[in-house]
Amino acid sequence: MTAIFAATSAAPQERVSGFARAVKRVAALSALALLAACQSVVPKGGNVPVAGPKPDPIVIPADGRHQVALLLPITGPDGDVGQSIANAAALAMTDTNSTTKINLKTYDTALGVAAAAQQAVADGNKLILGPLRGDNVVTAADIARTKNVPIISFSNDIGVAGRNVYVLGHLPSQSVDRIVRFAKAKGKNRFGAIVSNNVYGQRASSNLTISVRDAGGVLVNVQQADDSQASIDAAVARLKAEGPVDAILIGGTGGWARMVAPSLKRSRVNAQILGTELWNIDSRLASSADMRGAWFASVADGYYRQFAEKYRTRYGKAPLRLSSLGYDAILLTSRVSQEWQLGTTFPITNLIDPGGFIGIDGAFRFSGNGLSERMLEVQEVRAGQFTVIEAAPGAFAK
Repeated sequence: MTAIFAATSAAPQERVSGFARAVKRVAALSALALLAACQSVVPKGGNVPVAGPKPDPIVIPADGRHQVALLLPITGPDGDVGQSIANAAALAMTDTNSTTKINLKTYDTALGVAAAAQQAVADGNKLILGPLRGDNVVTAADIARTKNVPIISFSNDIGVAGRNVYVLGHLPSQSVDRIVRFAKAKGKNRFGAIVSNNVYGQRASSNLTISVRDAGGVLVNVQQADDSQASIDAAVARLKAEGPVDAILIGGTGGWARMVAPSLKRSRVNAQILGTELWNIDSRLASSADMRGAWFASVADGYYRQFAEKYRTRYGKAPLRLSSLGYDAILLTSRVSQEWQLGTTFPITNLIDPGGFIGIDGAFRFSGNGLSERMLEVQEVRAGQFTVIEAAPGAFAK
């Protein structure tokens, strides 16, 4: 595994400086040390470079830097998320001294994702970081493929992965599987679920079915509900009528979970509440008395807390939780740029390292199909905080 950060138990100010030193060491490492495990062949049928038109002649950028596009919603409804990710990317550019070798240009997808992608390709960018939403990735990828420009997306939509598109977002399937296996190890055998009636809820339901089966548990029942309290109460009643369960997965956002949990208590459904990676981005969960004792699986927060301190110092406010994706995307780009010939196609096969990488969100790696795999920890909702009750595994199984 290619390590980026070193764990520390130093005082707060020392942790920040240690974080900065660790990041700067990344830029100084040789390509051999950073990518020694990247010599593996892309799996058959995996995310190989797409055969497109003949490559254009190599044109060396005038400023002698790799051209990289950042496609994000800087304005509009998702502008706060996009700007936070962009700020994190800028912070990573400084921390890794990448401004001398990478020219990062931001394109606002809120003004039209197709126009943003077309302009990014026309400007000669050889790599696209983003967009944020899955439907935008599809649009951008269709345009980027005309010039064999690969994409590292911030989406968590597994449907967009492949054909030169890599998904850096946190995948719900891994979160569901991690929490189910943890619960099963703690003696929970009969599982139920209340899931939101949208695409995320449908996938959570499908993932739960597979995970419970693989863990050797029993899936009693899954109920869907919309965002109304009446619909949630009805779903809880239907679930209760199916018989007792040991654990209930709430498949939805943190805000939606804060509506479901009280309904479970009012109906006297006594079962361990389980959640997904979406809960980690909702700090209000920790203040909900009805959520106390709930378990959920998520990326580790240790490095993120150090990053957040640096972010607040630079921008005067706290980052949004998803901003770590922007930071890690730049870490990857900076690393691969050490073996990237100026003016040529981004070497995406160097992203496939069986040992994985460590970034702000802990250990992760890409598979040949374009999906990211992450080491997740299990957290418990306690009074005013999330507490780690099982740490993320230390290494990937090769």
